[in-house]
Amino acid sequence: MTDVISSAPALAAAATHPDPAFPRFHPRPAQGWINDPNGISYINGRYHVFFQFNPESARHHRIQWGHVSSPDLVHWDEHPVALRPQDGGPDEFGCWTGVVTDDGGVPTAAYSGVRGDGGHSQVVISRGSADLVTWEQDGHIAASMPDDGLVTAVRDPFIFHFNGKRYAMQGAGLANGHAALLLYTVEDMSNWKYQGIWLTTENPVAAAHTPAEIWECPQLVQVPSSSGEAETWVMMFSLWLSGDDHEHANGVGHLIGSLAEDPSTGLPVFVPRSGGRSDLGRDFYAPQIVQLDSGAAPRALLWGWANEGPGRDGRRGRSQEEIDAAGWAGVLTHPRFLSVEGGALVVAPAPEVEAYRGTLTAGGASGVDDLPPFAEAVVTGGAGAGEVRLVLASGAERQVVFAGSLSEGEELRIFIDASLVEVYRTGSVATTLRAYPATGETWRLELPEGALADVWELKLPE
Repeated sequence: MTDVISSAPALAAAATHPDPAFPRFHPRPAQGWINDPNGISYINGRYHVFFQFNPESARHHRIQWGHVSSPDLVHWDEHPVALRPQDGGPDEFGCWTGVVTDDGGVPTAAYSGVRGDGGHSQVVISRGSADLVTWEQDGHIAASMPDDGLVTAVRDPFIFHFNGKRYAMQGAGLANGHAALLLYTVEDMSNWKYQGIWLTTENPVAAAHTPAEIWECPQLVQVPSSSGEAETWVMMFSLWLSGDDHEHANGVGHLIGSLAEDPSTGLPVFVPRSGGRSDLGRDFYAPQIVQLDSGAAPRALLWGWANEGPGRDGRRGRSQEEIDAAGWAGVLTHPRFLSVEGGALVVAPAPEVEAYRGTLTAGGASGVDDLPPFAEAVVTGGAGAGEVRLVLASGAERQVVFAGSLSEGEELRIFIDASLVEVYRTGSVATTLRAYPATGETWRLELPEGALADVWELKLPE
């Protein structure tokens, strides 16, 4: 039987959290720091989402892997910590970003570990129980820093399959200042074979859309395409720059292209043809994607990380002192499906989150002056094009949290979960934002002429 910390209720417990900024519809532990989603997998009929976690404080330190799971993307269970830094082991300084895969029927984690005395990260392997709740950490290293003088930094393993073979890649930085991907063949999960530098920002398409000094958290998945192409692949990177300290000015970018086998080497070759930003907000980083299936009907499901921190773009944030007092930091987004339409990436919330809709508080409204603190709004553009604004207001004072154009027939879906705002535009990527309502402030939805909104107060389903 699965060892669950509380019965159903990673989300039910959130309803009584003392901090009004704490999210109720995005599962996370009640206390501690979280960041990158890790090990996202669908195994034995459950979705598993791990994440970097410090249960001891709301600061990034001695990172472990937290764990939640769900049978349906709606009801979430919180499990014990899955992976912990091992004294004297290759992950003594932290269990960093990685993945979980089914290796011959055995759930297996591959993650970045760093020794306590510093040095480069290595790929550490851990084997899990069938329910992914208990893990054996013996410090096995599947890949070390490559013997390549050009590679100066490496991190964040990701596994993908192509033409019946298993491969892995890691993000890297090079001595010449370019970001890079490193490629591995993985016939044996315990022993990865380094194949060299696979792609860099010397590629003009990559340079234009994914500029960075290190590509962090690299992803590669096959997605459905409106053009009917069976082999549309999306690469996604978190774009690290020197001086980034959970601010991530360049955010997350992606490349759209094709994957083919090199006839001379037998290795895959990725050819990017376009790209762009993967989220239009400044509060989105380190997403991870799980490939649910492949072939004729590929599907890919993403979670991202929204951090706390100082306000941006004129928005009010939280100081480190306020974060410490609250005792928690970091939220994971709703699960999001990826597709490509008209050659561009489209990001949409998983349909399952509609289960959180409770009472319809406004139907066909031309504007809403008092949205619930936990709400979903669907805004449809009318004949008069203009701007949709989501505002925190108190009397004459107003803080614009989100502003975006809306044309006739376009649709925006806006989710408010206390301090987390997610906006999805039909046919485009999402916008992820953090905002902290002050005492006496309420949410207001301002619409252009002709636009109409339906608003639901969010409620946990029975």
